[in-house]
Amino acid sequence: MSWETFYKVLLGVNKHSTSLGKIWLSVLFIFRITILVLAAESVWGDEQSDFTCNTEQPGCNNVCYDHFFPVSHIRLWSLQLLFASTPALLVTMHVFYETKKNKTSSDVKETSNTDSKKPSSITGPLWWTYTCSLIIRLLLESGFLYILYLIYDGFKLPRLVKCEQWPCPNIVDCFISRPTEKTVFTIFMVASSVICMVLNVAELCYLIYKEFIKSKVSSNKGSSQP
Repeated sequence: MSWETFYKVLLGVNKHSTSLGKIWLSVLFIFRITILVLAAESVWGDEQSDFTCNTEQPGCNNVCYDHFFPVSHIRLWSLQLLFASTPALLVTMHVFYETKKNKTSSDVKETSNTDSKKPSSITGPLWWTYTCSLIIRLLLESGFLYILYLIYDGFKLPRLVKCEQWPCPNIVDCFISRPTEKTVFTIFMVASSVICMVLNVAELCYLIYKEFIKSKVSSNKGSSQP
């Protein structure tokens, strides 16, 4: 599935999102997916071919590259975007299920032409689905950031790395191509991910606060009745 198709699928989530959710989706595609497709992939296109070591030992370059780059940044970011976006589809699936269930009711003819075009209110079971999707999204985003930090020992790529993996004859010096440019893109992608996480936390707090106020108003109404 292409990123364009993925974008069209996620557009359906906008109908059932808060304003913060719509901003999150915009940041996701403008600052993350678009940059990943148009710029980052070209920056990392020469990642392996231009990774050179000061030795002519056969296989040493490949082994050292595999040691320092066990997972490509591009593939890791692609997985992160896919996994972090998938929980949003839970909301769409929930709404689709509720809509399909409501079609069996006796008044479906009266409501199908009016309610189908309106965004679903985030209340009841849908509130729990939406809230859980935000929590899962936060866990996945933070998990991938930790994996990226753990694999590369930070977000800054070094200019020189020393390798002593077999079949290298001894400790050899290896050089990463365009480390500064790759570091800039890495920091940008990490910052974009953090912004999305902040939006998710803000949306989660908003939903909890809104539900708290709603429950408080309902309890006040119940206590005021004789």
